[in-house]
Amino acid sequence: MSEKKMNSSRRHHLKSVILSIAQKWLEQEKLDDVAAKEAYMRDNCPPPTMSGDQHALMDYLKKMNERIERIDEERYDILSKVQKADKEIEDLNIKVVDLRGVKKPALRKVRMSADTMLKALLGSKHTVNMDLRANLKQVKKEVKEEPQEAAGDWRKNIEDKADRKKMFETS
Repeated sequence: MSEKKMNSSRRHHLKSVILSIAQKWLEQEKLDDVAAKEAYMRDNCPPPTMSGDQHALMDYLKKMNERIERIDEERYDILSKVQKADKEIEDLNIKVVDLRGVKKPALRKVRMSADTMLKALLGSKHTVNMDLRANLKQVKKEVKEEPQEAAGDWRKNIEDKADRKKMFETS
C-alpha cells in the first residue's frame, strides 16, 4: 500500500480539532468531579441539626469524630496500597531495564592520525610528537654462539638422563 503524506494545512486542522475535543473533555471531567464531590458530601455529611441541646450536640460531635477516624483509616489503607503498588512498579521497571540490557550506541569510524587526535584531546597548546622510535636508545645485538657438539651428539648425556628417570620413578 502506498501511503500519501498529509499536507500541513490538513494536519494543523486535525490537530486543532483534536485539541478542542480534548479541552471539552477536560472541562466536562472537572464538572463531573465537582458534582461527584457534592454528591459525596450530601450523602456522607448531612447538615447538622442545631437544636441548642448540649447533649444532642455532644452526640453529633461523637458521630463526626467516629466518621473522621474511619475516613482517616481508609486514607491510610489506600495510601499504603498505593505505596506498595508504586514500589512494585519500580521493581518491575528495574527488571525490564535489566532484561533489556544496556544498548551500546553505534560507533562511527573516525579517520584521524594519532597526532591530530592528541592535539584534539590536549588542545593546540600542547605539541605532542607520536614518533616513539625517536626517543629509544640504540642497542647492539650480541650474538650468542652455541657449541655445536652438544647439538649433534646425544649419547654423551644419556647416563645423566637415566639418573633423572630413576629419580622420578622412585618418588
